[in-house]
Amino acid sequence: MSDKKKLPAFLSDKKYRGRLTSFSMVLIMYIVIEILMNTGNLSSLFTSLLVPVCCYIVAAIGLNLNVGISGELNLGQACFMSVGAFSAVCVSGSLASSVPDVPRLVISMIVGAILAAVFGILIGIPVLKLEGDYLAIVTLAFGQIVKSLITNMYLGIDEAGYHFSFVDNNVELIPGGKMLLNGPMGATGTQRISTFTAGVVLVVVALIIVYNLMFSRSGRAIMAARDNRIAAESVGIEIVRIKLLAFGISSCLAGAAGALYGLNYSTLIPAKFDFNTSILLLVYVVLGGLGNMNGTMIATIILVLLPELLRSMQDYRMLIYAIVLILIMLLTNNEMVKTWIQKAYLRLSTDRKGR
Repeated sequence: MSDKKKLPAFLSDKKYRGRLTSFSMVLIMYIVIEILMNTGNLSSLFTSLLVPVCCYIVAAIGLNLNVGISGELNLGQACFMSVGAFSAVCVSGSLASSVPDVPRLVISMIVGAILAAVFGILIGIPVLKLEGDYLAIVTLAFGQIVKSLITNMYLGIDEAGYHFSFVDNNVELIPGGKMLLNGPMGATGTQRISTFTAGVVLVVVALIIVYNLMFSRSGRAIMAARDNRIAAESVGIEIVRIKLLAFGISSCLAGAAGALYGLNYSTLIPAKFDFNTSILLLVYVVLGGLGNMNGTMIATIILVLLPELLRSMQDYRMLIYAIVLILIMLLTNNEMVKTWIQKAYLRLSTDRKGR
């Protein structure tokens, strides 16, 4: 019997190794960070970044499903995050007096994810008939539309129920009522119920969903449509339907991430989810590697923490950040570096088999 046959299935199969690496990475980081927090060895600055990092990881994983697996350039991921964030804030504010924190967080995230998925499917039906730059432009425009709508939206709640106004703030509340959305000021006075544990759970759920899709029949159809649209159609794959599935799941994950993000701050403005946020998420995906979920997680963590690590260098912080981005791009696209990594991986695999 060969050494390869002696190995367990999850070590001999590439897809199982990828999953094992992803979940092991998340688990180890969670344990280490929990130990650092409980022993008081983690600064308040990095503690405040734990939930946002988890949110960006989930949104970037969802975007990688679009860009890396489906091959569609989506520049509206921040839009779906905003839908999830502000809908979750409204749900949480409505249930604040009757539902405990943990169930309220779960309900708010589910509602945010569902609404974002609905928006994603609605925009995906006409948009996914387009390709390339046209798709990117339309998703970008849709993101700006949603941002403008939320910026001009006023929503309050009191004993009489919900009160809504658009453009002009004509909402009059009974004493004791609360404004959930306040136009350009966004959501204010939100109770912060997001936790790092909830963020890690969301990352694990996102990985489970994406990996199961990637290695399923639908996932193979999505990649076939990405690689050769005409050949995929010739064997009976419905291109729009299969890409709509990926687009809907991607927007759903972005909505859940936005919900967790929105409930992590007492004040949240619509301008936070602008074009720059979508580009930032795309940078995380590209630097981590298209279709590479482990790389996406690592790139997101590094690029979210890096500006904070360089904060002491006020004048040169963004200059160094830009230089690091360029260096990472050069290294990740260098054939010599790729060859060295492959040789190191093969050597490590050989040593494991020898043991």
